[in-house]
Amino acid sequence: MICLTRLDECYERGLLRKVPASYDKAILSLAQAREWVTEASSDCDAGAFRSALMAAYMGCFHAARAVLFRDGVREKSHYCIGVYLESYRDKGLLEDEWILQFDHMRGLRQSDQYTLDARPTLPEVRQALVDAGNFIERMERFMKTPR
Repeated sequence: MICLTRLDECYERGLLRKVPASYDKAILSLAQAREWVTEASSDCDAGAFRSALMAAYMGCFHAARAVLFRDGVREKSHYCIGVYLESYRDKGLLEDEWILQFDHMRGLRQSDQYTLDARPTLPEVRQALVDAGNFIERMERFMKTPR
């Protein structure tokens, strides 16, 4: 019996797949990440907390996705993006806090999309904005380090 890792399972199930690496797409994804967080801030200022939280998560999503574009990996699962980032943690190239932060933001987004009682608060959204900005900055620095 073969025991697959979670990363292997993501590839086996087609939730991650190899594609040509594209640094250009990675840069565009980082730019989109920053745009999402700017939009999240505007949403927050307007009192649209759910929209702000979703936009903050999208900033994290696109920043993480930039790493995959750089590496030549295409995702079909938000969960598997976090699993992919874990592979860098396991190699000592990325700190655990960033994987935990991505998973936390993904959980907030999932709760908002799939439950009926999600009601983000102003402090929660403000923290998500800070976290998303920090996450994007870390992914930008990570993209500059050799693999």
